[in-house]
Amino acid sequence: MIDIIKQIQDANPALGTTIIVLRSDSRALADPATLTPEARAWLDAKAPDARLSQETVLLAPYPGAVPMERTVTVLAFSDARHLAAFATAWTGDPTLDDDEAA
Repeated sequence: MIDIIKQIQDANPALGTTIIVLRSDSRALADPATLTPEARAWLDAKAPDARLSQETVLLAPYPGAVPMERTVTVLAFSDARHLAAFATAWTGDPTLDDDEAA
């Protein structure tokens, strides 16, 4: 993952250094270029300066394979605390309420 972040930072320095690459199955994404309304509302309330971007990187599909261009979805933050809060809220599995777990 570090090599992907480095490629993105080199290709688009305007994103800054506090970025997260979202998986294509992230529950924060409605599609690769759009956040869900819930994730957008969360960002508007807690990290309004966050920016969603699509960036192209070279990735090998498996170790030793020839790298190929791939477009990834990136969320850039101005503050590492905002990134950490977003990652905590949106990249883990949702927790079940006590009623749902029973």
